[in-house]
Amino acid sequence: MTHCYLPALAARAVPRYTSYPTAAEFGPAVGAGDQAAALDAIAPGAPVSLYLHIPYCEQICWYCGCNTGAVGRPQRLDVYRAAIEAEIATVSARMRGQVTAVHFGGGSPNALSPEAFAEICGTLRQRFDIAPDAQWAAEIDPRFFDRAHAYAFARAGIGRISVGAQSFAPLVQAAIGRIQPFAKVASAIAEARSAGIEQINLDLMYGLPGQTLDDIAATVAAARRLAPDRVAMFGYAHLPAMLPRQRRIDASKLPGAEARFWQRALAHDLWVEAGYDAIGFDHFARPDDSLAVAAQAGALRRNFQGFTDDRAPTLIGLGASAISQFGGVIVQNEKHVGRYRMAVLGGELAGVRGVRRDAHDVAAGDVMERLLCDGHVDVAAIAAAHGMTAEQLCHDAALLDELAGQGVIARDGWSIGVTAAGAPYARIAAAAFDRYRAVSHGQFSAAV
Repeated sequence: MTHCYLPALAARAVPRYTSYPTAAEFGPAVGAGDQAAALDAIAPGAPVSLYLHIPYCEQICWYCGCNTGAVGRPQRLDVYRAAIEAEIATVSARMRGQVTAVHFGGGSPNALSPEAFAEICGTLRQRFDIAPDAQWAAEIDPRFFDRAHAYAFARAGIGRISVGAQSFAPLVQAAIGRIQPFAKVASAIAEARSAGIEQINLDLMYGLPGQTLDDIAATVAAARRLAPDRVAMFGYAHLPAMLPRQRRIDASKLPGAEARFWQRALAHDLWVEAGYDAIGFDHFARPDDSLAVAAQAGALRRNFQGFTDDRAPTLIGLGASAISQFGGVIVQNEKHVGRYRMAVLGGELAGVRGVRRDAHDVAAGDVMERLLCDGHVDVAAIAAAHGMTAEQLCHDAALLDELAGQGVIARDGWSIGVTAAGAPYARIAAAAFDRYRAVSHGQFSAAV
């Protein structure tokens, strides 16, 4: 693949567009009442996905942008388990859909003891109508994932794990506060496979402090030995004003925009060379993996979990800070664990902020999703399906003209395709349909 570094674009800051409108538009005008109405409106048997957030880790990594804190006292996890089980009871009592996918994220779900994790899964099965072929997945921290966790996860129904590896370069690991030798990661994956968890995702990063092209090459070479089914290759977003833990990272050692670009390019080429399909702008999958199959069929989706083959139109978030996405509203639970716990133990829903989606938001979100997932979109057709014109839907036509002039996109009227060389800049193209902001610096992650 020919890679094209465009300095004016590579450093631009744009949302990741895991939702539209994005979390930057969330506000207190939307809360538990909207959450209740949206849950009540789900038709009986309609497909629904569940996301459960575990906001604890054994150790906190400096780069992390997730809502999580150190476990500290083990009693914290016992109290949190009781709270999330209370929320499960409240939500399940009014939600009539059928669960087709369950995903545990964090934080680190394996911060829970094997017994606690199994108990939560048992509660889910008791309370919800879960399809027999529902897909169960969990993120793990391989530093604290042992045989007991592996067998508990497998018995609970987990068929896929996402393993946080980030980098196998010791100096980079030290610079981000996450020391984990390759042997430890390999052992965790081996334990999972031995227990019967067959599908392995691997999370890696570029743009980390002190990281070089040699580090990227060595990390990918080591990762290939683990034979993952999917790989996410995320670009590190350094936002210390928003994430105080990132202040421990030496910003002077972060790669610049051009270095980040070529790190991404090298990782892309190495994974494709290894036989993986490039999915969206930061995922890779074996051609027979369900993510690659969905991409080939034009059925790829994008939500708060990134690129996914999950077809459920509704995502219900459980746990502190978890986000629920319905057709007409997006609602986020209370982030503060204490306040979250008080709400759900009192039998209340935990939603405290969010955004209502009008027809324009839904249509623009559809355009962005297809552009990011498929690499091309018929804007006029989507606009017409929502009773609008493409001109009404496009927020920044000048940006599209700029991207077309630089070879990032190709246009035939309102049929827009991201070129092969333009793939790294796809999020900027999506931003042309974002009526809430102009492309700006600083608030979001770099485009590449």
